[in-house]
Amino acid sequence: MLGSMTRTSSLRRGRMARAVVIGAAAALALAGCGSKSTDSGTEGGGLSIQPLVQVDLDGNEVAAADSKAAADPAGDGNAKCAPQSIAMAGPLTGPNANLGLNIVRGAKLAIDEFNKANSDCQVTLKEFDTEGNPQKATQVIPTIINDPSIVGLLGPTFSGETKATGQVLSDAGLLALSPSATNVDLTKNGWKTFFRGLGNDGIQGPAVANYLLQTGKYKKICVVADNTDYGVGLARTLTETLGSVADPSCAVNVKEGDKDFSAAVSKLSSAAPDAIYYAGYYAEAAPFVQQLRSGGVTAEFISDDGAKDVEFVRQAGDAAEGALISCPCGPSPDEFTQAYKDLNGYDPGAYSTEGYDLTTIMLKGIVAGKVTRADMVEYVRTYQGQGLAREYKWGPTGELEKALIWMYEVK
Repeated sequence: MLGSMTRTSSLRRGRMARAVVIGAAAALALAGCGSKSTDSGTEGGGLSIQPLVQVDLDGNEVAAADSKAAADPAGDGNAKCAPQSIAMAGPLTGPNANLGLNIVRGAKLAIDEFNKANSDCQVTLKEFDTEGNPQKATQVIPTIINDPSIVGLLGPTFSGETKATGQVLSDAGLLALSPSATNVDLTKNGWKTFFRGLGNDGIQGPAVANYLLQTGKYKKICVVADNTDYGVGLARTLTETLGSVADPSCAVNVKEGDKDFSAAVSKLSSAAPDAIYYAGYYAEAAPFVQQLRSGGVTAEFISDDGAKDVEFVRQAGDAAEGALISCPCGPSPDEFTQAYKDLNGYDPGAYSTEGYDLTTIMLKGIVAGKVTRADMVEYVRTYQGQGLAREYKWGPTGELEKALIWMYEVK
């Protein structure tokens, strides 16, 4: 138990002894701890999103990296600098706000630990709400660019808003370090300042598809996609890898913001698939799975990192039970979970560890004297180090050199 320790000291001490439990052993261990909240909290009749297995591009199980050597944002406590600022841009309000709030709370934890340990180098986190909307993001990002105190950006969060603002961020020379934008094409635009802190959908789609194929359980899967850049791209890569198992006659397209899925439910009910894969966000995934179950559709429900949030479970209730959810985001180690909750009042969720890790990298850059935008971009470009979620090292396009996918289950 960590209740008798301070939040900061418990995390720093715990880091030296921490290792993320992985694979099937993790699933069995977590299954025996039904009363213990996970990185996505416990909602919906005691249901929660629990880690199941980490897989590679071919769907094979891969042991998680030992995170005990993860970079400590506090450093050695001897940092000296003029006051600095880091920005975060993403949805802090709106239907999918939790996905942004998970990130900003992870960033707050890293900065809180840093500031408490380094009285001669104080860093401010400036938060900017895009609602996850590309049009809103194009209005918000110029404000960030025009603030000379901001040395780096954590974000943008969603693929659509990243696509809409990546060029202007690149032209301004401002680091855009995204913990969650996964559309494959984002790193094909020639942007000079965009770095992705997790695997893209070109990895997630095939990895999940190959994992599902290896189980031998599925002869027919219907793929449902929303109309966002994220949903369309992920559904495409998944479908291509599933091959004939993805039945094109029961593929369904829906729109972001939809709440009535009766037409889709009718089509899927007639198709009688073994599973339904939903590519999109929790705001639509929750009512969709509810309506599937109410309509008598019992096919296994599978979704993605956009649905990996406590709000999916809370809003879907019992209909979420048994759902499989993929995510390039890593589980939250116990000490991090406690520290995060102590500071924020909430359990961590999807991308919380990425928000913490990527903020830590920028803080390490500040400590190293990289306090101009150009220097910060170059620092990240050549960075290599272990975080809580994974090792971070980027290739020339801003993609991680190594990225894996986690499978989670609602139970």
